[in-house]
Amino acid sequence: MSEYTPDELELLRYPVGRFEARIYLNTEERNQDIQKTSRLAAELKDAVLPLTPEQLNTPYREGSWTVRQVVHHLADTGMYAYLRFKKGLTEEQPQIPSYRQDLWAEQNDYTGEPVESSLQLIDSLNGRFVTLLNSLKEADFERSFVSAGLGTLTLDAALQRYIWHSNHHTAQITSLIQRSGW
Repeated sequence: MSEYTPDELELLRYPVGRFEARIYLNTEERNQDIQKTSRLAAELKDAVLPLTPEQLNTPYREGSWTVRQVVHHLADTGMYAYLRFKKGLTEEQPQIPSYRQDLWAEQNDYTGEPVESSLQLIDSLNGRFVTLLNSLKEADFERSFVSAGLGTLTLDAALQRYIWHSNHHTAQITSLIQRSGW
């Protein structure tokens, strides 16, 4: 039995709320999203680098992944999001398969690898992503892909989801840090 109420569990699971795409972004809003993308890696790094190995191996909530697994998950989903975005730019509504995130998180590269490798990967990946985003025309963001798990997403919505996803998991980690008094 959980010590949390359903509302508290929802907040632990979704500390920044559930994803809701904004539609019809203007250039300024899109530029703000690009700037947010450039800061995601640093925000995650600031949260996890001070943690001890024991803290990194702590689940962010009861029954969840450890902080270490979340960091490696963010690297993998970052690569996946970037590749979905590139396919959406270069193909007409490509079909994007889903993958078993739960099973990926059980692999040794999630449970035994230091977080620094994924932090470097996220930083490099987001640098490339920002370079790509800054080169696009407004109409490019209206292109779309079809995700087996998410349905049809415009590139605008895909970028927003990527930012939300990173903020979502970083907030889960920082919430654990605050609750634990680390």
